[in-house]
Amino acid sequence: MIRVLLADDQSLVRAGFRALLDAQPDIGVAGEAADGEEALRRVRELRPDVVLMDIRMPLLDGLAATRRITSDAELADVKVVMLTTFELDEYVFEAIRAGASGFLVKDTEPDELLRAVRAVVEGDALLSPGVTRRLIAEFAARSKQPAAADALSRLTEREREVMALVGIGLSNEEIARRLVVSPLTAKTHVSRTMVKLGARDRAQLVVLAYESGLVRPGWLG
Repeated sequence: MIRVLLADDQSLVRAGFRALLDAQPDIGVAGEAADGEEALRRVRELRPDVVLMDIRMPLLDGLAATRRITSDAELADVKVVMLTTFELDEYVFEAIRAGASGFLVKDTEPDELLRAVRAVVEGDALLSPGVTRRLIAEFAARSKQPAAADALSRLTEREREVMALVGIGLSNEEIARRLVVSPLTAKTHVSRTMVKLGARDRAQLVVLAYESGLVRPGWLG
């Protein structure tokens, strides 16, 4: 059973998500929180698998709460998906840098929300359909000068290649087609790359691809 914590200051939003999630045989809502401080307390108390975290909340916003969760070693298994009203909310970029596994707009389709919850538990990053490349392009435009690429020395040539393809927004299936390998092989390469670089998930791998200079703005075509 995938356990989800709902963190949103709007009770109607929480109620809608709860009704959808609790109706699934493999997902259940472990608890709710109406502000960032409560979200932190509930995460530490309940240790959910996934937190659906609103960006704008009282007392402590979702971005600050996410940073605290992802920086706590005891909460390493907790995945955070940010919820936002706008697809390109300025806080989303910092949220992903801070360790969020992705984001969804609040009016996303029910099936997409369910896919998101299941995907992040499997270690995949989740970005709303059609937004991935725009998000990456915007992140690249805002990013600083490439950091030292020492970490990349741990990767094989194929793993660097795979990381670059993840960095431009390709899925495992698209990477498999590009490299003429099976989707399972592509997924294995992605997983090994994340382990070697200490990335929590695919979203952080994208960030590292840009910060290391492996991928640069303008590669999206």
